[in-house]
Amino acid sequence: MRDETKRKNEILRQKLFRMVSVGVVDEPLNRAYDVISTVALVVNLLAAFLNTFDYLATSYRPIFANIEAVTVAFFAIDYVLRMYTAKYLYPSKSESEALFRYFISFAGVIDLLSFLPYYLPVFFPAGAAAFRMFRVARIMRLFRINAYYDSLNVITEVLVKKKQQLLSSVFILAVLILASSLGMYSLEHEAQPEVFQNGFSGIWWAASTLLTVGYGDIFPVTNAGRIMGIFITFLGVGVVAIPTGIISAGFVEQYTRLKRIGSGHKNDDVHFITLEIGSKDKWIGKSIKELGLPKGAIIVAVERKGHTEIPRGDLILLQGDRLILAAESLKNATSIQIREETITAKNPWNGVKIRDLDISRQTFIVMVKRGKRTLIPRGELTLAEGDVVLLYEKHAGTQQIEDDE
Repeated sequence: MRDETKRKNEILRQKLFRMVSVGVVDEPLNRAYDVISTVALVVNLLAAFLNTFDYLATSYRPIFANIEAVTVAFFAIDYVLRMYTAKYLYPSKSESEALFRYFISFAGVIDLLSFLPYYLPVFFPAGAAAFRMFRVARIMRLFRINAYYDSLNVITEVLVKKKQQLLSSVFILAVLILASSLGMYSLEHEAQPEVFQNGFSGIWWAASTLLTVGYGDIFPVTNAGRIMGIFITFLGVGVVAIPTGIISAGFVEQYTRLKRIGSGHKNDDVHFITLEIGSKDKWIGKSIKELGLPKGAIIVAVERKGHTEIPRGDLILLQGDRLILAAESLKNATSIQIREETITAKNPWNGVKIRDLDISRQTFIVMVKRGKRTLIPRGELTLAEGDVVLLYEKHAGTQQIEDDE
């Protein structure tokens, strides 16, 4: 009884995990949750933006307050559900390790900041202004839309793959800003001490110049400072072009790779079969990782109620699921062939039991299709007109059964 209760709880947690996972749209509940999450976030941000207009805040402040209260409560519930199902987000970790990994992850921090600053002023009224600033972190939840759009995924992949080069370019930029600020401070401090008061004033000028912003609030007045400013301006154009070139090259590489994958330059034989889980199948209620498939065979997709599921290891199989299995061809293996034979009225196998058939020892009957039914080829099964017999042959080129003329 206890094991059954535990199993039901695990199934419930898996369903909740699939519900809060963005992009899993196999069931109406999961699709509805994604829609509600997106709408809640957009409405929350829109209300926060409109609340900055005085004339709107005066007239609709109670409405904006109610919108924020409801949406933030939803964010809090969402965070609790994600903590509860963190075990399935990191299946290789223990319960406590998975919980900690989610808590310190970027997504976990953003989820926490989505609702916590709203409630903190209740306990710490003095820090209300500072806590309000952290609410801006909610906008980062929009990046979960990546699960729906491949183009956004490409951006993420490019930034991750080029992170070393980008960090190098940022380091070069930081060194140039520091060197430029110290140089300009040395040249301009005596001429305008109220403008270039310290090294930070030089950093502000160097950053705005190198990044080609140039607010005009700080500028050199000495000839030496202006000459240095011209040099730094030209240098800034080149420095800003470095990360731009890195990202552009990354996009070209990524799209070239995707195109190459799509065109399929490597011709490896992969065989696919489709299975449907019946009402008495032993796989019902088991996760994919519990099936124990042989090496080289994988489940590439699970079709469920018209939707395609990603075959994660923790996916529980249900009655009616259609599994698409793939297996690579073995190299240097004995040549085999599976062929179909349709039993006609004049076929010598018509009306003969399988055990009485005169077939080669290298040939085996693996399946018999009769109408919409699939029959197990037991010895006492009598073949009939219209049956489709699947034959497994160890050597290609086996002589086919000839119909009597």
